[in-house]
Amino acid sequence: MLRFLESLQFVLFVFFTAAYAYQIVYLGVGLFAKARQGKQDAKLHRYAAIISARNEEGVIGDLIRTLKEQNYPKELLDVYVVADNCTDDTAGVSRKAGAIVYERFNKVQVGKGYALDWLFKRIFADKGEQTYDGFFVFDADNLVDPNFVREMNKMFDTGEFAALTSYRNSKNFCDNWISAGYALWFLRESRFLNQPRTKLGVNCAISGTGFLVAADVIREDGGWPYHLLTEDIEFSIASAVRGRKIGYCAGAVVYDEQPVQFRQSWDQRMRWSKGFYQVDAKYTAPLLHGCVRHKKSKMSCYDMLMTVAPCNLVTIGVLLLAFVVCVCSLSEPAFITYRVLRMLGRLLFATLEGVSFSLFLFGAFTMAAEWKQIRGKAWKKIFYVFTFPLFMLTYIPISLAALVGKVEWKPIRHGLTKAQDSKERA
Repeated sequence: MLRFLESLQFVLFVFFTAAYAYQIVYLGVGLFAKARQGKQDAKLHRYAAIISARNEEGVIGDLIRTLKEQNYPKELLDVYVVADNCTDDTAGVSRKAGAIVYERFNKVQVGKGYALDWLFKRIFADKGEQTYDGFFVFDADNLVDPNFVREMNKMFDTGEFAALTSYRNSKNFCDNWISAGYALWFLRESRFLNQPRTKLGVNCAISGTGFLVAADVIREDGGWPYHLLTEDIEFSIASAVRGRKIGYCAGAVVYDEQPVQFRQSWDQRMRWSKGFYQVDAKYTAPLLHGCVRHKKSKMSCYDMLMTVAPCNLVTIGVLLLAFVVCVCSLSEPAFITYRVLRMLGRLLFATLEGVSFSLFLFGAFTMAAEWKQIRGKAWKKIFYVFTFPLFMLTYIPISLAALVGKVEWKPIRHGLTKAQDSKERA
């Protein structure tokens, strides 16, 4: 049994290394190749910016302000807010800031996916289906770079993409190890996943905010029929399966506020983990089919399959099996128990060491590549590279809890004040 466990560990190491080897190519492209550029003489399209907000009166005004200050013709950009089950003055603050506001109250269909679906249908009913060429989607805590819409328009006007994602930076990177962990992951996703994907003609994945979706897509889908707990990854995978292209615009920057409390982080990542399991259950078969049958989107389907594959559960399963063997060995002679305990210790140490080192390299490469884009003191930025593996390893208990527990959509409270944001910018 000991030899079997050691052999199984080696086989899994080889399998995962081979399965994710393509990301080494992504790393090289992200480091050395320039990001894909859009059309410099692009036609100016008409857009609507969509914000789904629940009790966000403290931050939503700043987002609307940055949208109103875009380096883009004001008559070609409208801002909509769906105040979803709000008990504060989100609607009033949004109207005062210049947004068109719809208020939604539904305690049964809860979550961002349902709110977006409801709002898209209301806009089509009130404004017509042909009014806008595309829709931007933001979270209420975001701040948007002044050139965001103009840069996205350059890529959108190429006509190649059904949706576009953006460069996701952070408003509060250096608040603590939790906010830094989130921010490094999203920066890595931008630089070393989405940028290489677009350069190589592979589909990107949208990540909840700061993305553009063509109005044609909304019309074809009859709204936003993506209602799993991770509606963003559901849309990304459905697009890969259907052959819709999702691209990346490096010049469009959105600043996101990350959680700083572990309780909120736990709840949010529980939802993400549960949502990934839901996506696995619904889309694994179509993705496998796409890997084999879809000529134009084989790599996109494979990449999305690897993105949502529950690899951490496989690793945890091997460790649990080793633990069961350890418990069973307690009834054996002492020398056998000793050998089993030594093996279990080596297995656990090797697994954690390998995973931690890989995560450290992810963080270090990202920090080195994006150093100038990250706000904060130098010593803090270096320190949070070393805490990044710890942040990511907390996914282990979270993924286990999400597997067996009931998870519901919960809003994340945002409260980064203007003074705090100004201090972070300094």
